[in-house]
Amino acid sequence: MNQHSRRQVFKATGGVAATVAVAGGLSACASDSSKTEDAEPETVAKDKVPEGSGVVAGSYVVVQPTKGEFKAYTAVCPHQGCLVRTITEEEIVCPCHSSGFSTQDGAKLYGPANDGLKKAKVADNGDSLQVGPLEG
Repeated sequence: MNQHSRRQVFKATGGVAATVAVAGGLSACASDSSKTEDAEPETVAKDKVPEGSGVVAGSYVVVQPTKGEFKAYTAVCPHQGCLVRTITEEEIVCPCHSSGFSTQDGAKLYGPANDGLKKAKVADNGDSLQVGPLEG
């Protein structure tokens, strides 16, 4: 009969637990193209988009770089699919791996992302904006 020491059993089960934890963590960062490609349009009230900043609305980020000028991009970071969260006058930041993107055109400014954020269509409906789908 092959008996294992207590140390060997703990090492084996600890290795399995670590593998499961790492795999679970990576899947949380995995890209989900359905967030980007199949996102439904969103309606955003203009007064909810701060001048010189922006908001995340569903799968889109809507910015107002200057008064009355609205732009939109996918909120899904092209690096590994996390949603961007922080929006300042100059940049849109992904919290997962610190990629930064321009509020002016969605271009990558820094970080591990290889590409910028994809542009989304913006239609002005008076007091609100219809945002999405992504531009070709």
